[in-house]
Amino acid sequence: MTSHDDDAARISAIYDDFGRRWAHGTSPLYEDWAVGIAADAEVLALLEALPRAKQQPNLIFASARWEGAPFLPYAEVRSWLIEHWSAIAATALARTTQTNEPNRCATWLPPLSRIDGPLALLEVGAAAGLCLFPDRYSVQYTTPFGVRRFDPADGASRVTLVCTVDDVASVPARHPEVVWRRGIDLDPIDAADGDAVAWLVNLVWPGPDHDARVARLRNAAEIVAADPPQIVSGNLLERVADVAAQAPAEATLVVFHSAVLLYLDEAQRRQFATIMAGLGTAVDRRVVWLSNETMGTLPEIDAQVPADTVTNHRFVQTLGGRVIALSGQHGAVYETRPFSEPPV
Repeated sequence: MTSHDDDAARISAIYDDFGRRWAHGTSPLYEDWAVGIAADAEVLALLEALPRAKQQPNLIFASARWEGAPFLPYAEVRSWLIEHWSAIAATALARTTQTNEPNRCATWLPPLSRIDGPLALLEVGAAAGLCLFPDRYSVQYTTPFGVRRFDPADGASRVTLVCTVDDVASVPARHPEVVWRRGIDLDPIDAADGDAVAWLVNLVWPGPDHDARVARLRNAAEIVAADPPQIVSGNLLERVADVAAQAPAEATLVVFHSAVLLYLDEAQRRQFATIMAGLGTAVDRRVVWLSNETMGTLPEIDAQVPADTVTNHRFVQTLGGRVIALSGQHGAVYETRPFSEPPV
């Protein structure tokens, strides 16, 4: 049985890591709040009373903002948080963290554009499905040799993805041909639901660097609402094979996800990796597995990343379980060095 001290130390470590590794350099306010909570025994005790899945910084901070938390340094907002804790906890219990960042498509497009099409896309942890439309967004890549932009076949999109790449060879030559889209999520979001989209906006971290993310999210939601994909409600471990079997046989099925497996325990992550390894045989078609996840998700992935690699603010991107790149958590960077990209 976990002791109170052990549980508090675990939560403290999560908040300290979130502040110093993930929020640092991108959201000063969240860094300050997270580091402050990591050292605050009273607030840690409040967090300890919540279910483990509801203790995460992203969810607690978004819930606090939903309830009207002022954007003040932790030393000044602390008393407000404690005073309004019942409301914050109620929102956290009712809501989920479903960061749906369409700009991540800028990091999906390099591998997607190299896969023989047409493509059938299946996203696990799809939320509102904003990342199921990489072919509908314009993209602007900043390379070591200048800026390259390309638009969908029918012209410039109201959404422009922006990404810096470390190798001009990473810039796709084209958008992929997508003929089928599905998602799986524990709590699917309707992109036409104003309240649901407002919650997604609320999950965007505060700070001037993130203002463009808010505008991009709202515009992407309008695109998705006009042509909504089917997002199946359920556990990814239980539903991925059934939904994958529905993809058209003539298309290459691409199963992909960002920051999803971190919400599973070690045994569940291993189970998902096993499912993916045998999915092509199970559904009798070609399946490509693309993943953007943090270090520490699967040991065989971590072992492929050189020890001196800086992974702050970055996912490790894999194709079929092989590391091919580091991708920014919000899609702003894509780095293939020192990895060599395998043939698709």
